[in-house]
Amino acid sequence: MCESCSSYVLNRRGFLAATGAIGAAAFVSRAMAQQAATTAASALPKRDKKPARVLVAFLYPPADVVNEGRMEDSWRVHNWFTWPGNQFEPEQQERKFTAKIRAIADRLGVVVEFQPKAIYQEAKVREFIEQAKAAQPDAVFVVNFWNTFSKWSHEMATEPGAPTAIVYHSLGSNHQLPPEYLRKAEGLYYIHSIENWDEIERGLTAIHAKKMLAQSRLLRISGKPAAGPVSEPRLEVEVVGAPAEEFNAVFDGIADDDALVRDAMQFKKNAAKVTEVVDKYFVDAMRAHRAVEQMMHRYGADAITIECLQLKHRKPCISFATHNGALVPCGCENDLNASLTLMLGRWLLGRGGFQHNPEFDTSENRYFASHCTCAWKLHGPQGPSQEYFVRPFFHQLPKTAALDVQWTPGEPIILAKYLSEQDTLNCWTGKVIVSPTSPPTGGCATRVLMEMDNVDDVCKVYAGPHPILFCGNRGEAGRLKAFAKMYRLTLQGNV
Repeated sequence: MCESCSSYVLNRRGFLAATGAIGAAAFVSRAMAQQAATTAASALPKRDKKPARVLVAFLYPPADVVNEGRMEDSWRVHNWFTWPGNQFEPEQQERKFTAKIRAIADRLGVVVEFQPKAIYQEAKVREFIEQAKAAQPDAVFVVNFWNTFSKWSHEMATEPGAPTAIVYHSLGSNHQLPPEYLRKAEGLYYIHSIENWDEIERGLTAIHAKKMLAQSRLLRISGKPAAGPVSEPRLEVEVVGAPAEEFNAVFDGIADDDALVRDAMQFKKNAAKVTEVVDKYFVDAMRAHRAVEQMMHRYGADAITIECLQLKHRKPCISFATHNGALVPCGCENDLNASLTLMLGRWLLGRGGFQHNPEFDTSENRYFASHCTCAWKLHGPQGPSQEYFVRPFFHQLPKTAALDVQWTPGEPIILAKYLSEQDTLNCWTGKVIVSPTSPPTGGCATRVLMEMDNVDDVCKVYAGPHPILFCGNRGEAGRLKAFAKMYRLTLQGNV
């Protein structure tokens, strides 16, 4: 820790389970359930999670309307099929797009509501806009198959006042440059491509993530908790505070029962190597894990961050690593932006992230990340586990347990940092070189050396303390780019 600073895919059946705080690893779930039951009477209710709703409309005229000169554009006197032309078969394309959009939405748990017929008349455009205003969906999605309907697609996407919108304009359905009022519109995700299902999925994933975040609660535990609850302005996460004394009291009230000790020893056994950590601190790590669970249950929290540096034997390093791997975001050192970035990764990538302190090898132009709460499940709960060692917390006594997780050389990575007060999302891509030993490197328990993509000066990626490192390729990084575009964040990085 630093001294200087205090498959995301779900089907509908899995939606309700995934929207709550997913249980931690199996070796502690039984004990956690027993402890949570003791605090049920004082629990704040968890926030309800409703799925995002998206209204979908197609824009194109049927062939008979064009052939009979009933189109509402300047070409109608010629019975003219403007781009995409009379061989595009828009009805078949609509059926294909409808099936694909439904399948993507179903996997994500998003509700999509399709207009019953394609729109090609101005009166129907106005009718759709008024219906959308009344319905108040989470997003509008317009699929445009007709060159002269670009302005209508923009009006349908923006005038209902939905939080965001997607306009899909199939390649070959536009003539010359794509319209700037679509391509550069704030809060609108413009896709101009060939059957680009990945881009559609990125857009719908962003809508889903925003809906889940706006229904989530982050618990901040510190010596001087802020009055609350408050809503984070852009992501709309509800933030509540609790005093560190309460966490300490919960920890101190947890007995070293047989189940807890058994879980602690199983965790120790699963480590590839243990260095200078005695059994007492494995047991304390399990007590901290139960305390984290109880506090989250008590406050109905979906995520948590704790002012943890001075907690001594109560430090929750192992608990945070466990929870992040199980998609329950846990941020170190009461860092709001780091915790919100972990929450973004949970919903956009379906993976736990590694909150870390950045360092820079300026001679070799390489990025170095280190900290003590890295998850060993870096590819989601159902993904493979990384090998991990257990070694002491690096900065002070007592020698509590911290994880030294071994990252896979060559693994593509995403470096992200959300800056709430600046409405900015940083997103960089690169790849792992190695998890170097200590010594010769210093830092914290987990250390990762990386090479960033197309960055001539690695110090340019610095966005402040505690960025988050995720496993993920450039295509997956595109989900963060889509989110930034759709929810009016300034995007900085190499994506």
